[in-house]
Amino acid sequence: MPQFLVLMLAGAGALAGARWAAKQLDKMAAEARRMADEAERQAEAARSTKARDLGTLEYDANTGQYRPRTQ
Repeated sequence: MPQFLVLMLAGAGALAGARWAAKQLDKMAAEARRMADEAERQAEAARSTKARDLGTLEYDANTGQYRPRTQ
């Protein structure tokens, strides 16, 4: 009978440990996804800023549009 109790306690401990490990892995995966999303947002912002910087614009009366100043 004592062996049965020891095996039950060991099984309960193993189950609790597995659940704890699964929760920790889920937390780590969520943090990794959050960091990857943040890095993607920063990269997109850098690309967006670089693409939008056209320098000084001047009005082209022939077309009625603003164009980057030619030098």
